[in-house]
Amino acid sequence: MIRVSVLTLASLYLLRVYRQRQRTTRIRGPQSPNWLFGFAKTLLDSTATTELYQQWATEYGPVFKVPGVFGQSKVILWDPKAISHFFARDTWLYNQTPFNKIAVRNTIGRGVLWADGESHKRQRKALNPAFSAAAIRSLTYVLHDAAHKTVIAWDGEIESNQITHCAVIDVQRWMNHISLDSAGIGILSHDFGALDGNDSDVLHVLNAFSSSSDVSNNLVILAQNFPSILKLPLPRTQFARRFTLIIGKICQEMLSRTRKEKETGGAEQGDKSCLGLLLKAEKSGESAGLTPQEALDEARVLLLAGFETTAGNWALVELAQNPGIQTKLRDECLEFGPTPSYDDLTNKLPYLDAVVNEVLRLHAPLKEIPRSATQEDVIPLSEPMRTAAGNFTESVCIPKGTVVVIPLAALNCSVSMWGPDAKAFKPSRWFEGDEGTHGAREALHGYRHLMTFGDGARMCLGRLFALTEMKAVLFVLVRNFAFEMADGPGVQVVENLGILPRPRVAGSAASSVPLRVRRYEV
Repeated sequence: MIRVSVLTLASLYLLRVYRQRQRTTRIRGPQSPNWLFGFAKTLLDSTATTELYQQWATEYGPVFKVPGVFGQSKVILWDPKAISHFFARDTWLYNQTPFNKIAVRNTIGRGVLWADGESHKRQRKALNPAFSAAAIRSLTYVLHDAAHKTVIAWDGEIESNQITHCAVIDVQRWMNHISLDSAGIGILSHDFGALDGNDSDVLHVLNAFSSSSDVSNNLVILAQNFPSILKLPLPRTQFARRFTLIIGKICQEMLSRTRKEKETGGAEQGDKSCLGLLLKAEKSGESAGLTPQEALDEARVLLLAGFETTAGNWALVELAQNPGIQTKLRDECLEFGPTPSYDDLTNKLPYLDAVVNEVLRLHAPLKEIPRSATQEDVIPLSEPMRTAAGNFTESVCIPKGTVVVIPLAALNCSVSMWGPDAKAFKPSRWFEGDEGTHGAREALHGYRHLMTFGDGARMCLGRLFALTEMKAVLFVLVRNFAFEMADGPGVQVVENLGILPRPRVAGSAASSVPLRVRRYEV
């Protein structure tokens, strides 16, 4: 009797597996070049990634699989309708991969970047008011102040050089200072004083996000499939622990200070600050609001995200390499006159808007989004696709556990979506006709059809802060200074292969961008 039951269960299991395999779409893709890493190491290079994804989408169709570690493949979505379907189900049907869950938890805890499903929805709801248009409108003065502090400091460096009347400035370091002070004051009600020359562990540990090493990269690649590797004393793991301790201490102090101010009635404005809203949402139960630990974790998230909001370093590099565009942008900013408000930055400076959009298109800080399917899913397509079996299908069925990837940065540079000059820095594209490519990307509902901020439930919470910061800072700096590449117009700038894609001069070990800065005289 027991033997019959075992045989019955085994038969049912095999039948279920067979049926699943029959339903699963056989997706085409490139052959693995390496039995250990597959294409994982090749795809660390963002330039190679863009080229390869475009090539593979053309050759194998808008949904294809790419071999990774030990032959395990990831499914890449290149089709706009498929991507829209994915984002509509993100955090629910598609959850973060085990590697991402561990990596995020180790670095910034179980905050909104870690959570999925109902937990993510609850935490996101608590944070949304702090990043509304009304909230950012009231913080615009903070961003202008940070930019004007930078003008004073750069004027001092230029005046100290009486011979050339210019200064070679590492703009990336200064953009980091602007970001930290803006995020500190605007988001967490704390002045780190980076623009005033104050040194701190916070600045050092945040800058460490740009560091990388080959050995660490190899192990991190393997950890995608074997997350327990993250328990080893890797450089990035040690950084995560240090980051957690330092940032946790700072955030805990700020939360404690705000709690005391509220208790004594001295923080009426604090309730409108990000910290005030965190404490307002803080509750002891799991069903509503935030727990005290979640409030701390959210503060860590906000500090890290705020530090990385500005893409101003890339913007200044692009302007230095394109003097005609720099001049046109300066003319618009000078003609505008006084310091622009939030609404002015949003609606009344069209060329500044175009430049910012183009920088965000070409230099997305997050290169791709990997997710694990929590159950079988049928993904619709914009047009029929040929499968590995030679058939044509209008949808793709993937089994539970499949890792699905949205290649954000590569989609932003897709020729099929942005035209033959997709890889060129061309702000004028935002004023021109779509040249037949707009229809290919109109299903993407992200900001301006860009994938830079993602889409769906996890669309970047701080996108309005990031856009406003970048515009406010560029407006002030471009009005006051002219920028050139320090080593001449032919110098090549590449992405640093660290945790975050910061620029660096080709051949340089450090992640820095020295520009020659001159005072602009009308």
